[in-house]
Amino acid sequence: MLQPLEDFKPADLPERTHGFWKMAGPGAILVGLSIGAGEIIIWPRIVAQHGGTMIWAAVVGVFLQLWINLEVGRWTIATGETVYTGYSRVWRGFAFAFILLTILGWLAPGWAMASGFALRSLLSEVVPGAQETFAGGIFASATFWTGVTFAGVAAFLFGPKVAYQGVEKTIEVLVLIITVGLIAVAIKVGNAKTWEQMGEGLANVATFKISEGMDRKAFFIALVFAGAGGTANLFYTFYLRDKKIGMGERVPEILNPLRGRQEAIPATGFKYEDNEANASRFRAWWRYVKQDQALFFFGLNTLTILLFIFGALAVLYPGRNVPAEGTLIRDQAEILGGIWGNTGRVLFLLIGMATLYSTQLALVDGVARSLSDIVYTNFTFARKRALGWWYMVIAGSWMAVGTVLVAVLEHLGKGGNLGVLFCAAYMGGFAMALYVPLTLYMNLRYLPKSARPGPFNIGMMVLATLVYGGFAVSCIVWELQ
Repeated sequence: MLQPLEDFKPADLPERTHGFWKMAGPGAILVGLSIGAGEIIIWPRIVAQHGGTMIWAAVVGVFLQLWINLEVGRWTIATGETVYTGYSRVWRGFAFAFILLTILGWLAPGWAMASGFALRSLLSEVVPGAQETFAGGIFASATFWTGVTFAGVAAFLFGPKVAYQGVEKTIEVLVLIITVGLIAVAIKVGNAKTWEQMGEGLANVATFKISEGMDRKAFFIALVFAGAGGTANLFYTFYLRDKKIGMGERVPEILNPLRGRQEAIPATGFKYEDNEANASRFRAWWRYVKQDQALFFFGLNTLTILLFIFGALAVLYPGRNVPAEGTLIRDQAEILGGIWGNTGRVLFLLIGMATLYSTQLALVDGVARSLSDIVYTNFTFARKRALGWWYMVIAGSWMAVGTVLVAVLEHLGKGGNLGVLFCAAYMGGFAMALYVPLTLYMNLRYLPKSARPGPFNIGMMVLATLVYGGFAVSCIVWELQ
């Protein structure tokens, strides 16, 4: 039975009392989520096949998602609600729609499987005798290494008293490792020709040039996975709340039910009186969101995806080496090892493991937050338990089901097939075609006038709607044909 949604509670917007760096964190987590399969698997494969022709599309993909994230942030700092609650205000049926989209988009644990492969390869290089140990039996199993990855994820989700803290600190460290490692690789393998190819690929944005032989469906997938993609962009709503940004300061964070008593968390949010004092406070919080997304999501995300592409241009494209989906990280590490020796091989395996692990950690956290929030907000039976309890149960179940799915794939002889990552991006594109215009609509309809998006932001959201909506409709036509 659906739980009636309460109206917004009247409340003044809290004052912003801290500087930017004191509140930094939400954007960094989104970067850790974004530099996953798109950057290390999908885009390097495209570059290995087509060279630098399509580089412009990676930057455009991140740029479009920047505006989506800003509008997600706008809703949360103005109301303290998650965007999922906002969608339910528009139509209660969206609760069911986003449960389905979240499950279809993220259930297959491709990142955990790929991260496990990278960890196994890394240990084989640095642990004496590990290659022989991992050659057969359980240690050669994709299921085993997926379970190892999920065990590490569980430690950071269920260890700290506040779930957000473990995720934030871990991902910040992983992003630092990834960025420094990629810069080192670029310095070692790059040359003037590689830089020239990068520049030409970026300049193709003027003509939106698409390489000959580039499949349109593959292009859609690559565009979605340049950045967070799918419903992952919506996870930003939770990071802002738990960091106490804007009206999120009035909402308790999710506490670990294993570490103590749960605090009641309101399912709905607040609405401020549209006077000059509140409008001024909103502008102060809005500056933070713009800085956070410009620096971390667009700036750092663009840097890392271009560094991955640069490495592929220098290492893979010259020999037209297009690695298989399941062995791409290991194959790139081997090729880099031929150029840089064992140092290069080990470094790239470390980068690959850190990249995919950070993505899987953020995904389990974000999916558990999304589903628990939707269930807790919309269904009467869910109020019998605390939100933190739902978060723990869903996160644990998600990892257990994911491990079982890998075992099934492995039994069917597809344990190294990472096509599930491509399917996730495909489904994610359809989700974006739905929620991009929906987010713009609810921000214009429900927010106080001083918090509503201006003409330029509206224009960018309309553009994003046309891009994702157009590709989604095209994909349906292609599939029917």
